[in-house]
Amino acid sequence: MDRTKGQVGYTRIKYDDHTDWLELRKSGIGGSDAAAIVGLSQWSSPLEVYCQKKGLVPPLEDSEFMRQGRDLEAYVAERFCEATGKKVRQDNHILQSIQYPFMHGSIDRKIVGENAGLECKTTSVFNKTDFEGGSIPNYYYTQCQHYMAVTGYDRWYLAVVILSKGFYWFKVERNEEDIQALVEMEQAFWENHVLAGVMPAPIEQDSDVLKELYPKATEGLAIDIESISDTMKEIVSIKASKKELESKQRELENIVKLQLGEAEVGMCNGFSVTYKNRISNRLDSKKLKEESPEIYANYIKQSQSRTLLIKEAV
Repeated sequence: MDRTKGQVGYTRIKYDDHTDWLELRKSGIGGSDAAAIVGLSQWSSPLEVYCQKKGLVPPLEDSEFMRQGRDLEAYVAERFCEATGKKVRQDNHILQSIQYPFMHGSIDRKIVGENAGLECKTTSVFNKTDFEGGSIPNYYYTQCQHYMAVTGYDRWYLAVVILSKGFYWFKVERNEEDIQALVEMEQAFWENHVLAGVMPAPIEQDSDVLKELYPKATEGLAIDIESISDTMKEIVSIKASKKELESKQRELENIVKLQLGEAEVGMCNGFSVTYKNRISNRLDSKKLKEESPEIYANYIKQSQSRTLLIKEAV
């Protein structure tokens, strides 16, 4: 790994291979981390980014979606050049901000002859963003502003291929107010959490991260969690409200069932309801275990998980 100073306020860090690149990513906040830190990512969270930077969880497993995104990056860049007449070049380095050394980025392309970069995206037809109407996801926008904070560039272009549907490109201008807010939030995250070793509070989508962190309980270990007694009270209150609402829902659904009688479909002032027959075939595992224990043993698959059970002391 070597470091050479760039001309626009950043250091270019060369990496040897993918493993080296993954290790270098722990040394700062990248473009794909930015949206998660500020709460604008649907795929990641501050806690997950923290765990990745501290090496508490393994790197994300390569998925087919990620593989296709990498493989199609060159194609997306080619489509951008074809549509705009611009030329681009790769820079296979991690770019680290000199002014904000906790911020870095691996950019997809540099626009030749322009103080700008290009981000290449591949997404599916199920993406609900109105790309045709000129909208881009906040996650994309945040990533572009992050890269402009790192490089000092004036603008960032965004090229998006929607598989089996279309190609769109956008120009994201540098926004100093957004960049300053982003820098402050990223700096606070880096200093108050990563460097200080303090985990951010988990959010709804952090179940998988917590499973990775604490996959197995230590049998018999009990600890005092008095510091989160208010959290416990709130959970119990929510569960009670949920139980009451579910009970009311079942009551109302029974009114609908009674009204339908033997009918399969009902219509009502803009609403439709179906109450169809359904046949389910389920394995009677208890009977199989009793009558053919050897066969049952050959096909049983054991899995391990943890169950959270909260009870109010009487």
